[in-house]
Amino acid sequence: MDNITQERKTMEVKIRKNEPPENLIKRFLRKIKKSKIIDEVMDRKYYKKPSERRREKEARRLAVIEKQKKKEKQERGH
Repeated sequence: MDNITQERKTMEVKIRKNEPPENLIKRFLRKIKKSKIIDEVMDRKYYKKPSERRREKEARRLAVIEKQKKKEKQERGH
């Protein structure tokens, strides 16, 4: 289990002096996106079989490897 499931995390953004509410909301949303809370919620919205989770994990791993190979190829080319 990851940290998000083991402990509750609270998001807190304190308003700065003379800061418009729009900026406060933007900072809050940025902080939420950075912590990937929304991704976690969307991922847990529906049940996924363990085999499906493994397949997705493997696909992400292969995508990272491909990206690294492509980057190395470009660096050697220049």
